Amino acid sequence: MLEAGTKAPSFTLPDKDGKLVSLEDFAGKRVVIYFYPRDNTPGCTRQACAFAGAYEEFGALGAVVIGVSKDSTASHQRFAAKHELPFLLLSDPELTAIQAYGVWQEKKNYGKVSMGVVRSTFVINGDGVIEKVMPKVKPDTNAAEVLAYLREN
Repeated sequence: MLEAGTKAPSFTLPDKDGKLVSLEDFAGKRVVIYFYPRDNTPGCTRQACAFAGAYEEFGALGAVVIGVSKDSTASHQRFAAKHELPFLLLSDPELTAIQAYGVWQEKKNYGKVSMGVVRSTFVINGDGVIEKVMPKVKPDTNAAEVLAYLREN
């Protein structure tokens, strides 16, 4: 997984509507990128809804929120509509950004080992440098922890 102080890997991925979005589109702004395993699962839904609930405060702090998973754009469209998610959801089925940020890792679930997305969040400064890495975050507290970090820094 990447560390704070390193240049954030560039990416260009489609959003829920198929529009291509690049990290460079947000030059000069703080970007909160959170990687999550799957749309419409209990933990991922709680995490997304927490970010949605705090969306205005993120904006007031000058931060853009982006969620990334390997789900399809159609899945993201349904997920965003169902839960009224106001932020960008990017589709990464080829694992381009997911692997570049080091969040595609071995996971153990009920004794079964498989590869998957480790729920992680990155705060990137306006110069494109990672300023904060939050690995293995909890879906219920992640948005609040990121907000607390942004308020203090």
